[in-house]
Amino acid sequence: MTTLSAEAIAAYKDEGYLAPIRALPGDELVSLRDHVFRLGAARGGQLPPALNMKAHLLVPCLWDLVHDSRIVGPVVDLLGEDILCWGSSFFDKAPGSPHHVHWHQDSSYWGLERPDALTVWIAFTRSDTANGCLRVVPGSHREQLRHVNAGDPANMLSGGEVLAAKVDEDTVRDVVLAPGEMSIHHQRLIHGSRPNTGTERRMGFAIRYIAGDLKGLRNDRSYATLVHGRDLGGFEIEQAPCKDMDPDALRRHGTILRKFNNIIRREIARHQSEDTDAGA
Repeated sequence: MTTLSAEAIAAYKDEGYLAPIRALPGDELVSLRDHVFRLGAARGGQLPPALNMKAHLLVPCLWDLVHDSRIVGPVVDLLGEDILCWGSSFFDKAPGSPHHVHWHQDSSYWGLERPDALTVWIAFTRSDTANGCLRVVPGSHREQLRHVNAGDPANMLSGGEVLAAKVDEDTVRDVVLAPGEMSIHHQRLIHGSRPNTGTERRMGFAIRYIAGDLKGLRNDRSYATLVHGRDLGGFEIEQAPCKDMDPDALRRHGTILRKFNNIIRREIARHQSEDTDAGA
């Protein structure tokens, strides 16, 4: 199992992210990427909408990826022995696409009782400044900040959120990744990405990992995948798909996403209510 050095762990605690970390060798990454691309071949190269959330529940090779010890090992070093995969999704930008990700913190609408969670972002293609790589604000992970609705259809975030405060561009770092490399960022780290103004497709796979003893803010019995250690009973444990887009897996996925989306909508409403009460 891949592990982090003491220096890397200290850097993560200080800055809220680590990058780049080699996750997969080139041949493995190409095989995995080509498999995913084939899933979108019948749709003009666009991935099926079902893969926007919890894609690992529908594609066996992605199920294997979220369990891969080369990825989970560093997560164990940062979150502890008991690890759940809370979610996964693709961020896919075609050249010239207006799609981007506003400045935000992942934790805004997750509805978890504390911030012992992180995102692993795996580059399926090269991710650089031209094609809209991840951008981060180091050290911005120490508190939860207010978000509002961006009202922007090109925003790739499912909750439509944007950080209410302005970000000082002088504090921003670009996270450039080669195919098969990954970054790790704390769920409260401020981050985003620009549109793809380059000539190459930019695709990344984001995996959301949480500490195994976490629960929802209101003891929600939502769903997660056990990837390391013990099932501590805070979530309904998800099942592996037997083949790509299997009908039984799609039915389970639909049930899981309804619960997931209900929690996100509830958290958005709760934040809006708090803003109203505060006169924001």
